[in-house]
Amino acid sequence: MTDSFQKTVSKLMQYLDKDPADFTRQDLVKFIENNNIRMLKFRYIGGEGKLKTLNFVIHSKDQLERLLAMGERVDGSSLLPYIDAGSSDVYVIPRYKTAYVNPFCDIPTMDLLCSYYSKDGTPLSCSPEYILKRAHGALKDSTGLTLEAMGELEYYVFHEDTKIYPAMAQKGYQESSPFSKWENLRSEALQTIAEAGGKIKYGHSEVGNIRDDETEMGMEQHEIEFLPVPIEDAADQLVIAKWMLRMIGYKYGVTISFAPKILAGHAGNGLHVHSRLVKDGQNMMVEGETLSDTAKKAIAGQLTLASSLTAFGNTIPTSYLRLVPHQEAPTNICWGDRNRSVLVRVPLGWLNVGDMVRDANPQDNENIPDFGSNQTIEFRCPDGSADIHLLMAGLTIATKHGLEMKDALDVANKLYVNVNIFDREYKDIQARLPQLPSSCYESAGHLLKDRHIYEKDGIFPPMVIDELVKRLKSYEDQDLSERLYRREGEIRRLVQGFMHYS
Repeated sequence: MTDSFQKTVSKLMQYLDKDPADFTRQDLVKFIENNNIRMLKFRYIGGEGKLKTLNFVIHSKDQLERLLAMGERVDGSSLLPYIDAGSSDVYVIPRYKTAYVNPFCDIPTMDLLCSYYSKDGTPLSCSPEYILKRAHGALKDSTGLTLEAMGELEYYVFHEDTKIYPAMAQKGYQESSPFSKWENLRSEALQTIAEAGGKIKYGHSEVGNIRDDETEMGMEQHEIEFLPVPIEDAADQLVIAKWMLRMIGYKYGVTISFAPKILAGHAGNGLHVHSRLVKDGQNMMVEGETLSDTAKKAIAGQLTLASSLTAFGNTIPTSYLRLVPHQEAPTNICWGDRNRSVLVRVPLGWLNVGDMVRDANPQDNENIPDFGSNQTIEFRCPDGSADIHLLMAGLTIATKHGLEMKDALDVANKLYVNVNIFDREYKDIQARLPQLPSSCYESAGHLLKDRHIYEKDGIFPPMVIDELVKRLKSYEDQDLSERLYRREGEIRRLVQGFMHYS
């Protein structure tokens, strides 16, 4: 890697000249000693999906070695809702591959993501990152396949509306400055996340562009899309990216929100998840120039468990104000090619494209390397309220379930559509398709029905399912859309209450 490219990867990778998966404790000690790092931050996922923080001042090499080797003790009952206060002590143990230099601290600081461990020194069965690890392990053991994933992280920037170069409502997709006001913030976020180890594909402005006449605030939507990595890493990257975006927004004096709904009639924030199955470095989602049976089985599994997956990916009442027709958000359980009205979309994957680059650049006579297949499948209903690690675990289980279903290809064939199901002329097709839940309460019911699949092989502990069901039902949001129809004030208050939920 040349020096010019080194600037866009983490400082630890530059210094150690290693892939993060190979970082050792002594590597981190060496970096800390030689780069004047004076503090550590242990970071771990709380029950609501946000990053928690434990700070340490480094005062000796022995203390540093002890922290990196033994972690620290924390009050688990205050962090995770599944832990009883009577036996609440748990350990947090750093994962070396997640280390990065904190870009926001005046005092040189290294952050590390941690895993939870029980009093017996075993992984805490109810911790989100361990549930995901178990799910992926079960898939690999059963199929020999690795699941890679990437997220499309959408967010709104709330700012004072200057009315200079105003953008049109619902017309902000990939707009450029000066009509897109917060491109610099997005660019800074891209660089900062990359320097923390995030593998980013690109960033752009999104369709949402709102002026709220009541508050005279502008709201501009953006998206950061990642590259496929092993699904545990994909979840970690999204959690860190959400925190970093909020921190950068705070620095700029603006608010960042990942809320699924911002204002009625305007695009909400989705969290689409692309996935692909890989074996020995080979993308198994294609056979030659067509979608493989393996991909279709994975799709069938995700469709079969789609309703209960909303319990992890659509976790607050306003999630279901987003899942409505004509907002490029799914309402029905189906799949299709390049079709943004479906739940699982098969995006363009550079198949059957011929020699496009030479047509565009006839002067280019060099051979084009074989970059392999980029084909993924895209699960489109999750939003910014998602319990990210649990959502990724659920998608992993759904993918495994599809690969094991005897009738998976039949299910995939029955649920395939090649039209925009929201067009009036295709209302008969939409009517025959199963529907996603319309509320958290309904989502909880589907999770109860499917819980045996998630609990199989001990992946999801029953107490985690019970707690999720309890939380989802507590909103009592049955028939919410109907109850709030044309009640703009009530909708606004509801949206405000969940603006920064996760």
